[in-house]
Amino acid sequence: MTGVLERPTALLVAVSRPWFWPVSWVPAYMGTVLASHSWLPAAQDAPRAVVALLVLGPLIWGAVLAQNDLYDLPSDLVNPRKASAPLVTGAVSAQRLRRWYRMIALAAVGAAMFVGPLFVLGVAGVLALGWAYSVPPLRLKTRPGWDVAVNALVVGVVSPAAGWAISRPPWEFPWLFAVIGLLFAAALYVPTTVTDLAADRGAGCTTFAVRFGARFAHRLGVALWGAGLAVSMLCAWLGVLVPRSTLVPQLIMVPVLLAGYAVLTVRPTITKMAAVSILFGIPTIGFALAYIGPA
Repeated sequence: MTGVLERPTALLVAVSRPWFWPVSWVPAYMGTVLASHSWLPAAQDAPRAVVALLVLGPLIWGAVLAQNDLYDLPSDLVNPRKASAPLVTGAVSAQRLRRWYRMIALAAVGAAMFVGPLFVLGVAGVLALGWAYSVPPLRLKTRPGWDVAVNALVVGVVSPAAGWAISRPPWEFPWLFAVIGLLFAAALYVPTTVTDLAADRGAGCTTFAVRFGARFAHRLGVALWGAGLAVSMLCAWLGVLVPRSTLVPQLIMVPVLLAGYAVLTVRPTITKMAAVSILFGIPTIGFALAYIGPA
């Protein structure tokens, strides 16, 4: 079994953390739904959509996380959650991981060319943000507020815009959806800084939770989550972007979503954050059903 885990392909997959791939896939898929008013992209866009799936999943995450692992090693060594990481266990050397980063980053940009030139710019932008997030001297991960902003921007705005760009020009992407995505992505990221609070503090890594504390992080997360729900309800009430037919279901679900988030993020864990994501999936599917339904 150990031999299987140490094979290069298995180690590459471990570095890219497949459980993170849906973090960009889901908002990107919502972007395609918004652009095409259908569950699947048009036949002529399907090959580009498949390549975009590859880029937004294993390639982008593989590159960003490989670089992140290189510069997070001091905190990862004292973080029980990272005990099985290939760099921590020694299954992959730092030199090899740097080589993999360059290879995956080039593959991401190369594959993006098949999707389109603006998609290439988006991928290059995400890779640049990944560099700024992890690598000194910027290392935005250790600049409280910037760490939240980078992740919220990539997941909440860039990912759905990338999905939209498969079928329609990116400059037509609805800014209100970007606002909603930014708020929810920030609310989902803030508690993750609390899950690694002890390890980051011990390694001298000043993340958002290290600087402001778990209690403030929780309050801000609830406020961001509530703001995202409020904007979505306002859009439904006005009949802008969000179908008006979702207003009553939203009025029913908002207290459940707000209470669920507040309870699950008091002492956040990866399992609890997964539960928050699943809970949020219910109204997300409802939105898609209502949005596509009238077409």
